[in-house]
Amino acid sequence: MAPALPALLLLALVPWQVNAQGADGSAALATRLAYIRSGDEAVDETSRSGLAGLSDFVNRRTAAALAEPHGVTPGQDDLSFYPLLYWPILPDAPTPSAAMVAALNEFMRQGGIILMDTRDQGSGEGMSPGARAALRRVTRDLAIPPLIPVPEDHVLNRAFYLLNELPGRFAGGQVWVARDQDRANDSVSPVIIGGHDWAAAWAMDRNGQHPHATIPGGARQRVLAYRFGTNLVMYALTGNYKGDQVHVPAILERLGN
Repeated sequence: MAPALPALLLLALVPWQVNAQGADGSAALATRLAYIRSGDEAVDETSRSGLAGLSDFVNRRTAAALAEPHGVTPGQDDLSFYPLLYWPILPDAPTPSAAMVAALNEFMRQGGIILMDTRDQGSGEGMSPGARAALRRVTRDLAIPPLIPVPEDHVLNRAFYLLNELPGRFAGGQVWVARDQDRANDSVSPVIIGGHDWAAAWAMDRNGQHPHATIPGGARQRVLAYRFGTNLVMYALTGNYKGDQVHVPAILERLGN
């Protein structure tokens, strides 16, 4: 996918795309996360500050270097610069246009990951009534593969941190990934769906404070939310490399023969 290419190569190959993301070409000059604009100012600010908080956490604890996140509108903005899109699903979310559907399907086909968040599961049950119905509506025409709950041995549980749960502001709900592995995209799930309100757990205000409580686990739950976010970013940036490590002994044995 395009985010894995060096920025200068991107600029050389597709100079017209710079204008689509701003006159400074900032989308092409650095690796960054993005969120899909919902049209709700408060929700969009939580998405922005959440991804900014996660990016800062990842930058301080890994070798990744993430720039400030961008808000995007699929079908209008070029998505090829971003490895990961965070999509908060509002109960009144409109049905995506044909252009938006086409852009999101192409994004997933090229190896991008969409984290869809209904913000209403586990300890957040009832916090966003109607979000699950909205999820069915907005994904009706998307190329979503068959899904299963995240298996214990899934790369999301061990891409950087070893995790037994994937909480956000809320905890206890189910998180879903693609059932089958598509080797064409390095066996990476194109969608991850849950309702833990992850951006709210990652968000920080201008004073460096967390404006949203993590329920019911408090500070420990927030740490786990950041760790899940870090695993998610590593998964988006490096694919299924952690899963491929299980083959290393066999490869070494063959090399020794």
